[in-house]
Amino acid sequence: MAKRAQSNVPPPTDLYVSQLLEKISDGKHVMSFRKGEKVFSQGAQADAIYFVHAGKVKITVVSSTGKEAVLALLGPHEFFGEGSLVGQSLRVSTATTMEAATLFRVEKRAMLHALHDQAQLSEKFMASLLARNIDLEEDLCDQLFNHSEKRLARVLLKLARLREHNILPDAEIPTLSHETLAEMVGTTRSRINHFMNKFRKMGLIDYNGGLTVRTELLTDLVLHE
Repeated sequence: MAKRAQSNVPPPTDLYVSQLLEKISDGKHVMSFRKGEKVFSQGAQADAIYFVHAGKVKITVVSSTGKEAVLALLGPHEFFGEGSLVGQSLRVSTATTMEAATLFRVEKRAMLHALHDQAQLSEKFMASLLARNIDLEEDLCDQLFNHSEKRLARVLLKLARLREHNILPDAEIPTLSHETLAEMVGTTRSRINHFMNKFRKMGLIDYNGGLTVRTELLTDLVLHE
């Protein structure tokens, strides 16, 4: 990955975590990415961990047959690339920005020292990993037990939560192709087209330059079939 110039940091989106990371004097860099840029690629050396300061990042993996799957969608305040801290020498996934993003890149050794020396940072980091684990368990249950329409509704709600912790009644979400949504849901693009048109007719989503999710109505669909 090409080395980037250090940028000026905008006002922190998570003051507490950002302040904790600021205490790392060596081995930390602030990096800016445009939409659609790769932060790291599957198979690259795993030598650092990342914190999303602003923007959104998509984590994907490609099988030996070329099939791509979306593992996670991450927004501000979230860490990724943590496998490097536990002996992962090569990246098992690819991280790509979904919009312009500012990331903290912390080298493996610097992050391990910081977690050892800063109990508060260690607590925040552990909470982030536990939340990710819970989310992955919910995704697995979703794939095992729910039909594709309900899985799509849950994916749209997850996208709505990427920007704000307190989800708004009407939330504009990142624009993803129906092909990408199909990969995330585990169904075909034609089925996604059908369900998205159905959601629009039901007033659950709206296209007005972007994609707006009526979160309360869509949540009701997810909870009450």
